[in-house]
Amino acid sequence: MNNLSVDHLIGIKDLTKEDIEIIFKTADSFKQVINRPIKKVPSLRDITIANLFFENSTRTRLSFELAEKRLSADVVNFSAASSSVKKGETLVDTVNNILSMKVDMVVMRHSSPGAAKFLSERIGAAVVNAGDGTHEHPTQALLDSYSIREQHGEDFNGRKVVIVGDISHSRVALSNIYCLQKLGAEVMVCGPTTLIPKHIDKLGVKVEHDLRTALEWCDVANMLRIQLERQDIKYFPSLREYSMLYGLNKEILDSLSKKITVMHPGPINRGVEITSDVADSDQSIILQQVENGVAIRMAVIYLLASKIKRQ
Repeated sequence: MNNLSVDHLIGIKDLTKEDIEIIFKTADSFKQVINRPIKKVPSLRDITIANLFFENSTRTRLSFELAEKRLSADVVNFSAASSSVKKGETLVDTVNNILSMKVDMVVMRHSSPGAAKFLSERIGAAVVNAGDGTHEHPTQALLDSYSIREQHGEDFNGRKVVIVGDISHSRVALSNIYCLQKLGAEVMVCGPTTLIPKHIDKLGVKVEHDLRTALEWCDVANMLRIQLERQDIKYFPSLREYSMLYGLNKEILDSLSKKITVMHPGPINRGVEITSDVADSDQSIILQQVENGVAIRMAVIYLLASKIKRQ
């Protein structure tokens, strides 16, 4: 049976390797759907999904919305900026008001770590975490690993992936570490000492501060954006200096002893963590990541909704 072991997608930490493989196989089917002339299936015609974004988002929100509509679900979009949250309404009150409209699933992004878990323990609908503070962003990690699988094959054993940049403030980094390790890959993090959390090696990852050394080691480089909006102090002198030490340009890429795959979860700060000629090169799979995001989110929503229907 292709059943997930969880009722909510709060974080990769809660998933088994089998869960991840079920999501990937389901995404394979949906990828065929989104590449045909009629891109819709009636799978979730009787399911209502609320997208609750308490934090700014463009790509993730649109990707979820598109995934939901491709599955024929009814979609309710909620933006905190124009809601009663501004008047002091609590998270649970907001969600309960939406649930009283008979919503089956909630996709939520929130600035507080643990917000999705908090919600899942208090409401009767399935909850999908679309990013909670600096904690986790599970669907991004799933689509990243799915994109690596597409490029390098299903066997992750021995695959070497480096995550470069602002590890301390990145929910994408943590989810990616959990996901890649569950699949059998080796993971390294690379960045300035100030942007690498203390004791991250306890998660079983390698730590490197020299970009070239990290790139020579890896098969795949996932270049993260500097999360300036989450930084309360200066962690490095300037973006220019960061770019000189940790920015990936074509000259560095071409000088490596092997061809590596370049990824970026977006949005890209071109000229900071990655230059345009790298982002647009044949070694970059950034646009494939965007396409795979819709297929992965369709898979997650479909699998969780299947559990709702059986209840």
